[in-house]
Amino acid sequence: MVSQPEYEVHADLDVMIETRDGTRLATDIYRPADPDTREPVDEPFPVLLDRTPYGKRGAQSRHGEWYASRGYVVAIQDVRGRFDSEGEFYICATEAEDGADTVEWLADQAFCDGQVATLGTSYGAWVQNALATQDPDGLSGMFVNMGAANARKATFRHNGAFELRWLCWAFTLGAGFAHESLADPEVQQTFADVDVRDVLEDWPPRRGETALAELPDYDEWAFDIMETGSASDDLWQNPGVNFERYYDESADVPTVYSGGWYDSYTKATCDNFVGLSERKDADHYLVVGPWTHLARLPGGHDHSDTLLYPPLTWEVPTAGDLAFGEQAVKKYRETRLRFFDQYLKGEDAFADEPTVQYFLMGTGDGRKTDEGLLFHGGEWRSAEEWPPAETEFTRYYAHADGTLAPEEPDRKESSTSYEFDPLDPVPSVGGNSSSYLTYEPRDESVRAYPLGDRKLIDFVGRGPFDQREHDWVWGSEERSSSENGAEPHEEGSGEPLEERDDVLTFRTPPLEEDVVIAGPIRVRVYGETDAKDTDFTAKLIDEYPASEDYPDGYALNLCDSICRGRYRGYRDEADFITPGEVYEYYMEPYPTANVFEEGHRIRLDVSSSNFPRYDVNHNTGEALYGGADDSEPVVATNTVHHSAEYPTHVELPLQPR
Repeated sequence: MVSQPEYEVHADLDVMIETRDGTRLATDIYRPADPDTREPVDEPFPVLLDRTPYGKRGAQSRHGEWYASRGYVVAIQDVRGRFDSEGEFYICATEAEDGADTVEWLADQAFCDGQVATLGTSYGAWVQNALATQDPDGLSGMFVNMGAANARKATFRHNGAFELRWLCWAFTLGAGFAHESLADPEVQQTFADVDVRDVLEDWPPRRGETALAELPDYDEWAFDIMETGSASDDLWQNPGVNFERYYDESADVPTVYSGGWYDSYTKATCDNFVGLSERKDADHYLVVGPWTHLARLPGGHDHSDTLLYPPLTWEVPTAGDLAFGEQAVKKYRETRLRFFDQYLKGEDAFADEPTVQYFLMGTGDGRKTDEGLLFHGGEWRSAEEWPPAETEFTRYYAHADGTLAPEEPDRKESSTSYEFDPLDPVPSVGGNSSSYLTYEPRDESVRAYPLGDRKLIDFVGRGPFDQREHDWVWGSEERSSSENGAEPHEEGSGEPLEERDDVLTFRTPPLEEDVVIAGPIRVRVYGETDAKDTDFTAKLIDEYPASEDYPDGYALNLCDSICRGRYRGYRDEADFITPGEVYEYYMEPYPTANVFEEGHRIRLDVSSSNFPRYDVNHNTGEALYGGADDSEPVVATNTVHHSAEYPTHVELPLQPR
């Protein structure tokens, strides 16, 4: 049932809230107003706080009005150094303290009944977890949608590698809307003219030598997270970056952690729920659907006019190249409202919600829909914990003949080698990605065609796609020669990634019955190299058999990960490998839930690159990101072992059928 508004809305714009160091943060405050007089209602209400780097007006303001009309005060704030707020922006550095100061200021206002809850998506989720580490007075609940947990482990960096989306973000949504860019059209024009694909192609970038030099603060933080690997560095201890470190002292308030199987924060969402629900007394919930980051956009490849803050997420039944059916849709605003009504107003609005709700993908018939999508289907399931209590973790081992099976290998020696050339990396085809963006090239100046109106091109694609080269995939041999490339779903598919010489594929025989998984995925590759450092990657795939609609079958990516040799095993400090020795490369592809139906195959792909999802290791053992020290990339001979002593395998969270 859709809720109806009860009030008119009064807005106080650009209220400046002072933080502990004197910096003032611009905040729009929406209050319930009398329908007749349109004056603010003279009684206290619970407050909802949304902090954002993307501008508090426009689409963002609409949800301020929506909740205010239903009996909440809503505060929407520009974070430090962005849009109308004072100060300098260094990504996440002051969000814990700034957020806590804002919560306590709001809780002390006459319009507040003493309760402040938070909401927000993406960066707006980071800032919630950050302020919770300070346990501010008045904090009463959080709805955290698609945010981080430990940015060194998986977000800024990923098991030693760098998630290049953050460099892309720095050049686009970061720098394009920095204070200096908003104040100076010439600076903004500089970033409008940058094609981020050229930055990645002309590797390596260096401090002070790219367009980011126009914005020294942005140049500093972007290169800091790209160059800093040691866990002891203050960067990775900051409560705005590493929430896991502060779980014990974080606020004990009712919280929903929500995300998507193809979101760029899936692991973090589940990690936060598990880590905090075990430590806290307040109710904690987990909701995960079959969505991409900012899931309003089918396929995630067209960001025009909705990327900066989609006010409705969860409300599409598709992701990437898949359709899931209308059952995949949830009403986001209504779900959040019921949560707040339950815990801030004492209404019986959320009591029937299960602790864990997750969408089990894969119950569809595999047909091609009228829109050209594969109908993968799925259904909602519930549990009391994550992973579900009935989970049986089962290993599937790689074998010399390319088989993936529950039986352990029995050969004393068994291995497969390939050449890994850093100058010819495996292209990323969708996956748990976001912000691989560049502005559509335009001849007009930003004065004639403002940056905020320009289309952003996603040159990787978000979510599930057939794992083969496509015209629209940047870095693919099949990529269109046109300036912008094609869009996902257009014709022009090329060679399967599995046919590359540097991709090792292990697959089960066609399944004789359905195999159901839901939970974390773990991979151990026993690898060696002749280089001083290298990477290994893993990708879990649901392999469809050939059909009339898909005569070549369909290799559906579920999740992936990477491990950089010097930081294997989530090491805090670099520990370089010795060429020729065998090491365990442990990876955690993001959690997922899927049915591998009868006749399908479970497949594990192993390689050494996945670009530009992750930066490419130049195999030199020198600078953390390849080429930063002027060293030439080295072609490595990498070897994956699948013997009794070194049993490369994937561990799957099996569920009852």
